[in-house]
Amino acid sequence: MLKTLQFKRSCLFLHPMEKQSLLLEHNYRAAKNPSENPPAIIMLHGFGSDENDLFSFASELPEKYAIISLKAPIKMEPFGNAWYNIYFDNSQGKFSDDAQAIVSRELVSKCIDEVIEKYKVDSDNITLLGFSQGTILCFAVALSYPEKVKNVIGLSGYINEAILKNGYAENDFSNLNVYTSHGSVDQVIPVQWARKTEPFLKNLNIDCKYSEFPVGHGVAPQNFFELKSWLERQ
Repeated sequence: MLKTLQFKRSCLFLHPMEKQSLLLEHNYRAAKNPSENPPAIIMLHGFGSDENDLFSFASELPEKYAIISLKAPIKMEPFGNAWYNIYFDNSQGKFSDDAQAIVSRELVSKCIDEVIEKYKVDSDNITLLGFSQGTILCFAVALSYPEKVKNVIGLSGYINEAILKNGYAENDFSNLNVYTSHGSVDQVIPVQWARKTEPFLKNLNIDCKYSEFPVGHGVAPQNFFELKSWLERQ
């Protein structure tokens, strides 16, 4: 299981009576003193993890956001979940099940609609926050359906063009903003893959902030503080 941050976990004041049923299991933190329609952060965890991982630092994020941390649909053994399987083959090396990834892309897209309907959040202020495989899926959802997403925070991931919706380049990306970061010594996803993200997005005229930190496959505290500052400016 991938653990992204080592922050001390603060007590989260959950509101179980307010928690709704979605297509995917999830954790929920209500916005504090919410407006009629608060902004929302939807979290997508990494391969082999679950909805509790990224949610562990929900209390460190701005209180004005409702936070929904989704659990990926594919159960792994002996524990953890995945958005799609990753296979290891002697001839092809490591490769992703893109068909499963597209199914999960559509599932997350539908979950965004459910979150807006059931949690009464602002449909114009949805942030997707992902780690590793969750980041790859965040990019797939946002580039395929940019009308549903305002911000993407992509940690330790990259863009897999094979799982983007056909015709995505014709979409209107004028309201989409991206923060993405990577460890310069990442041993799981090569930093060279991540370095392609910023030019790829800028070619689509998408505002993108890319940062590297001297860590492996994880998120350094200074990385977290930078993404938080970026989010507060959006």
